[in-house]
Amino acid sequence: MNKNKFAIIALAMSAFAIGMTEFISVGLLPLIKAEFHTTIPLAGLTVSLYAVGVTIGAPLITPMTNKMKRKHLLITIMIVFIVANALAAFSTTFSMLLAMRVLSALVHGVFMSIATAIASDLVSPDKRSSAIAMMFTGLTVATVTGVPIGTWIGQQFGWEASFITIALIGLISLIVNIATVPNDLNEYEQASLLEQLTVFKNKSLMMVYVITALGYGGTFVVYTYLTTMLTDILHFGNDGVVILLVIYGVMVAIGNTLGGKLTNHQPAKVLIGIFLLQAIVLLLVGITMSLPAVGTIAILLMGLFAFMNVPGLQLIVVLFAERKNKATTNFASSLNIAAFNIGITLGSVVGGYVLKHFSITMTPYFGLIMVLLASAMMYMVYKEEQAKQLQLS
Repeated sequence: MNKNKFAIIALAMSAFAIGMTEFISVGLLPLIKAEFHTTIPLAGLTVSLYAVGVTIGAPLITPMTNKMKRKHLLITIMIVFIVANALAAFSTTFSMLLAMRVLSALVHGVFMSIATAIASDLVSPDKRSSAIAMMFTGLTVATVTGVPIGTWIGQQFGWEASFITIALIGLISLIVNIATVPNDLNEYEQASLLEQLTVFKNKSLMMVYVITALGYGGTFVVYTYLTTMLTDILHFGNDGVVILLVIYGVMVAIGNTLGGKLTNHQPAKVLIGIFLLQAIVLLLVGITMSLPAVGTIAILLMGLFAFMNVPGLQLIVVLFAERKNKATTNFASSLNIAAFNIGITLGSVVGGYVLKHFSITMTPYFGLIMVLLASAMMYMVYKEEQAKQLQLS
């Protein structure tokens, strides 16, 4: 294994720590409520404000750091992340805990955009999507394992121990990043703040951001309420739900890796198919919801496609940004990280609307509509790219 592969694994470790801190509060809400004598909705701000912090932090802070060398920026982000989580563990007031959560969130988005750019630069052009997928594997694993592991640690040793654990994982990954990420990374001439904002004039990129929010968010219409679906509709007990969520997480990791390999070449064309398959699986979930065995298989297949689109979408953003102006790549990438988080929020809001006005069994159909829209828009992007290539030839 060459040193660059170790560097990508180090980035994945950092992504795991960052992913774990994003979802940790979900399992710790009762403990945080009891510690600070607050309500569950107020304690829930540790989750919702984090999501807001990621969404605004990535596009807001990335342009401000564009003069820093990429490895120096990576190290700075991880130091801030470690300090924020360590201070969260020693919070004496609820306000201090919220402030540290927001600080973690602000560097989360910047990390994901800079790590995407670094990972894709450490490999040959034909393996860029796979490298992005490997880096994102840390995040996907944390998405599923972070909550149960963090919750268990919090229940056994106190909620503070969960944040200390995350800080320690961050510290280990920082050391590995310092040791393995090359000092001589490609440094592009960095654009001014005004030049970075020209990304918003790039119609192809703007369309990809909408595709990201719709295609990634479509699954979250169902996933946000997956535990309720497994217990109330498919009648699984608590132990069964935990086992299924672990298997779901394995499927997510497989899908993410597979998506990276499939989108190394012609990502736009491949993504059209990935979105269509994702839509078919969501339809299958809706149709088989009353059939425990088949419905369970359909839900696990949903996990396979949930993150399969991520590497390809990130690669397309990097390619489109590089083609216009390499100096805007980090900023363009950070906007797509924001789009992923907008997708999560959009999915959960749509899911909540469906629960209120229809029923949980209707959530897959609304997710299906979002993913079909993403597929149709990706087809438009693909056709536009083909037309541009014909003009050049």
